[in-house]
Amino acid sequence: MAGRDASKAIERLHRASEAFQRERYDDAKRMLGALHRGYPQASGVRELMGLILYRQGRYAEAIEELEVFVSLSGSTDQHPVLMDCCRALRRYGRLEEYWADLRDVSPSPELVAEGRIVAAGALGDRGRFDDAMRLLSRVPLEPRKVSEYHVRQWYAMADLAERAGDLPGARRLFVKVRTIDPSFFDVAERLANLR
Repeated sequence: MAGRDASKAIERLHRASEAFQRERYDDAKRMLGALHRGYPQASGVRELMGLILYRQGRYAEAIEELEVFVSLSGSTDQHPVLMDCCRALRRYGRLEEYWADLRDVSPSPELVAEGRIVAAGALGDRGRFDDAMRLLSRVPLEPRKVSEYHVRQWYAMADLAERAGDLPGARRLFVKVRTIDPSFFDVAERLANLR
């Protein structure tokens, strides 16, 4: 990208990103189309296209785009999304490879937490609830400072406990989540249904 063309391309990418943030995925994809064709080596374009496809439920295509993003950028930022795509397609071996990469790099607690949630959910999908709970139980239940990623992991633990038939455990964890954030996802409804 050079000069005026670069400015136009950057503006178009910005507009596509704004449409994506507003959940206007078809518009975002349409806006990104020319950039995708014209700048196939632009990691930001490939990343956004992959995220759009993911939100549209086009998981195999999303994987293709995000793998190009990873090869261009060396980033693990979208590994949780790649893992979730693999989970949807039941490509558990590949999911575990992404999880190992993410875990080895440990870019941030939030990103690792997202990966851990997806990895645990995939174990639960295969009936491996004990393994899933072990994976999530590495997260402290009483951290000095509670972050959103703690709450997300406790919610995932509660969901797994309920799926495994441990209703008292699920209730205890859902209550913990509700205490921190009463409007977190559907926690109030989940608790009401556990009676």
